[in-house]
Amino acid sequence: MNMLVDGEWRTDANESTTDEGSFERQQTTFRDWIRDDPDAEFQPEAGRYHLYVSAACPWAHRTLITRALKGLEDAVSVSVVDPYRDQDGWQFTPEKEGCTRDHVHDADFLRELYVRADPDVTCRVTVPVLWDEERDTIVNNESREIMRMLDTAFDGIGENEVDLYPEGYREAVDRILDEIYEPINNGVYRAGFATEQEPYDEAIDDLFSALDHWDDVLADQRYLAGDRLTEADIAMFTTLVRFDEVYHTHFMCNVQYVREYDNLWPYLRDLYGTPGIGETVNMDHIKEHYYTTHPGVNPHRIVARGPELAFDEPHDRDDLPGSPPTALAAASADD
Repeated sequence: MNMLVDGEWRTDANESTTDEGSFERQQTTFRDWIRDDPDAEFQPEAGRYHLYVSAACPWAHRTLITRALKGLEDAVSVSVVDPYRDQDGWQFTPEKEGCTRDHVHDADFLRELYVRADPDVTCRVTVPVLWDEERDTIVNNESREIMRMLDTAFDGIGENEVDLYPEGYREAVDRILDEIYEPINNGVYRAGFATEQEPYDEAIDDLFSALDHWDDVLADQRYLAGDRLTEADIAMFTTLVRFDEVYHTHFMCNVQYVREYDNLWPYLRDLYGTPGIGETVNMDHIKEHYYTTHPGVNPHRIVARGPELAFDEPHDRDDLPGSPPTALAAASADD
């Protein structure tokens, strides 16, 4: 991963792998918050904020799903970068299917927006990015925090009365987000980018132990936190939906497919069928990005053909206690 150093683009500054061969994810840089507070620097307003994403990236995908579930499509605009990322980083290629131009500044590369926000910045250039058009700067580029802001700060602005961080579930949601991050969300990367056997084995053990655990949990409840769809499910979904098509092969997470799990597989299909979630999945972008962007893992950039998964096939998860939020359940019934 190339990066900005003192505002200059460097292609020789990759520091994501330790001397022991372990993948180490660097911290995000911009960490301001949108708050429904008259004294807040960043306040929730329709039309003020813009989201930069890659449809291929699971971290950016979280924010797209939250935006859709909350009905914020008209309130928070979006630009989508090219799924292929070369040495120049994320690029805007509006001529390519599923991609857009930079709707705010018409930049060629995402890194231009980082430097616009901070001319001397030293950081990786990642998606998602939440941009404030009024102050002409980055608010935040941490996916979990952007997801939370879209979920909690924009109540009354979105078209759907959906609460993904409900009272009575918040402690569980935060705990689960923590519990699934390192072994599952980041675990697939720890496995795929390991350069020594020992850290790879450790990542694989953590990953499949965690998947086994949550498969057991989901035997008796519809969602990770119980009977309510929450942010935790969104964070799990964006990893699971990529697993069999990409991580199993490309990142050598091949102990077991998700579709072989008794409960994770129908749970994944349940989430996929929830209005606002499945529509955000662009598997063409996902597969192109992973198989062509990591030459250290796949030097010939050949995109694996299979498997073809039926995410929309029937499931029996609705027999368990709980249901999607009312607005989403109504939308599903209308379909």
